[in-house]
Amino acid sequence: MRVLIVEDDPRLGNTLAKGLREQAYAVDVAADGERALGLSALNSYDAIVLDVMLPRRDGLEVCRALRNRGSRVPVLMLTARDTVHDKITGLDAGADDYLTKPFAFGELLARLRALLRRGSELLPSVLTVGDLVVDTRSQTARRRDRALLLTAKEYALLEFLARHAGRVLSRAEICAHVWDENHDPWSNTLEVNINRLRRKLDADGAAPLIHTRRGAGYVLAQTGGADGA
Repeated sequence: MRVLIVEDDPRLGNTLAKGLREQAYAVDVAADGERALGLSALNSYDAIVLDVMLPRRDGLEVCRALRNRGSRVPVLMLTARDTVHDKITGLDAGADDYLTKPFAFGELLARLRALLRRGSELLPSVLTVGDLVVDTRSQTARRRDRALLLTAKEYALLEFLARHAGRVLSRAEICAHVWDENHDPWSNTLEVNINRLRRKLDADGAAPLIHTRRGAGYVLAQTGGADGA
């Protein structure tokens, strides 16, 4: 899952980015409203964590601009203002949820997970593909009751594939959601992580679950079809 953090306090922005990356999110950071709108136009985000008090264009303006151009990306608004009127203003601007500073990082994570579930058409928190079980809350995966020891990036890749099980995902689509703006699109990072995942998923003679569709991308499914390999 790829998240945009819009926060003009460098310390808080970096802390949030570090915490979310440790939870297997791909994260971009913007320090002002104009930058946020620019990044959101270029990239496909699964959620935006948006501060209200921002230079150039404040969070309310950014949220309204996103909704005016048809974006449905879930927005979690952050602010030090805690009056009912302020919350109503934020929600009316198009925010999906509202978190008052200071806040516990655990609460932000929980609210973000809730927004992502809502944005994914209420997908369950436990995803099952054949004998593979992915628990998105605990960020763990098991196959044949065998726990898979995954890196944060391997888990993020597996969760994205599992959320779209049965659908062929292009290389560009996967990279857009699993890696941030620092990712080199010409590198073989995706292929390396796919191969690592395959070795872990298919250990002990298990049938392959990740299949390559030549010229199209990858699909997580029990059967791979004509080009599945």
